[in-house]
Amino acid sequence: MSDPWLKRWNDRYSEKEYAFGTQPNVFLEEQLKHLSPGKILFGAEGEGRNAVFAARNGWNVHAFDISVEGKKKALQLANTNNVDLIYQLGQLPDLDYDQGHFDVVALIYAHFPIEIRSDYHQLLAQLVKPGGHVILEAFGKNHLKYREANPRIGGPRDLDTLISISELERDFKDFQPIILEKKEVQLQEGIYHNGTGWAVRFVGKKH
Repeated sequence: MSDPWLKRWNDRYSEKEYAFGTQPNVFLEEQLKHLSPGKILFGAEGEGRNAVFAARNGWNVHAFDISVEGKKKALQLANTNNVDLIYQLGQLPDLDYDQGHFDVVALIYAHFPIEIRSDYHQLLAQLVKPGGHVILEAFGKNHLKYREANPRIGGPRDLDTLISISELERDFKDFQPIILEKKEVQLQEGIYHNGTGWAVRFVGKKH
């Protein structure tokens, strides 16, 4: 992964405020209500808002990110909420996760670089146990016009980094879709996700 990519996220997470707030993503919160707590992995978890929410609700929470600054703030948030996170720092292929280990893998605005994204999705799919779930929300291919109209909504500035339905169908082919959609969303998440955007949403159950 390129140094500029790592620098970007360390710079963002070095700010005093939590970049995307301390409250969970609304879609994630809704979907976890339908599942019994178990082991959950958050990819590209940053400052930990979603991981801490899951831990507060009885989940055994694991997370990873490349940003040391993100991890610091995630652990601070966990400490404030009196919960524990197992948070690894590094790139996914170098981490020691076992196949079929997790009940849920959650990817909330986890926009991995295009050159590794499909590989990461497929690696993450292997970490889910049969009958387990993937929960994903990310900015979709139609998002650029929303970003141009309102830069405060945030999200990638280039088309390649945005995610398509067909990509999710390919990368998570071993999952039965429960939700697979693209739609307008209203976000109020910290400093960098505010306003109307265009998202893809996927909840899949592994065969």
